[in-house]
Amino acid sequence: MAETESNALKLAQLMELSKGDYEAFLYDCDGTLADNMAAHKESYAQVALGAGLQIDPAIIDEFAGLPIPAVVEKINERYGSAFDPQSFEKEKYTIFYNDYIEHTKPVQFVVDHLLAHVGKVKIAVVSGGSREAILKTLRVLGIESEVEVLVCAGETPRGKPYPDPFLKAAELLGVDPDACLVFEDGQAGVEAAESAGMDWIRIDKVNR
Repeated sequence: MAETESNALKLAQLMELSKGDYEAFLYDCDGTLADNMAAHKESYAQVALGAGLQIDPAIIDEFAGLPIPAVVEKINERYGSAFDPQSFEKEKYTIFYNDYIEHTKPVQFVVDHLLAHVGKVKIAVVSGGSREAILKTLRVLGIESEVEVLVCAGETPRGKPYPDPFLKAAELLGVDPDACLVFEDGQAGVEAAESAGMDWIRIDKVNR
């Protein structure tokens, strides 16, 4: 009951925060729509441990929103390791996709917010994850059909924290950037939204 009440309170606050003359809502996926950051951290840790390095999973929170190879570069800087970012990404992706993705749970109040605006504003998901993984995640969450535009890793010249992914989503939706509202859970995504000239909401700060 407490969880249901908490979700209702957060949804009410998010509905209030997102009021305005917006034509499109752009949602991040991992950590924003999908409650899967623990799974992502575990898959990073498993790959590193397989090479004999124990990492603090908090580093993944620190660089949330960056493309996986960029996070691997941060791990190399922090720990003096020499992981190949592309090889690490492939191994991490395999672990995450095979072991975790089917069990993805929603960040319920954000998913409810998206569903409440279907047909009222245009909806996009803008993620630093691979298209295959994000499509599967949205399918597991039951909202794939409600997303009009999907922009994923490698589909723009630069990823978050650069504005390219959000600007591409706005272009594909046919909406001016200043008419878009972004929903994020990481600093890289906030920086990308600001650089794109878009308003934003940090969903992890709602009703705290």
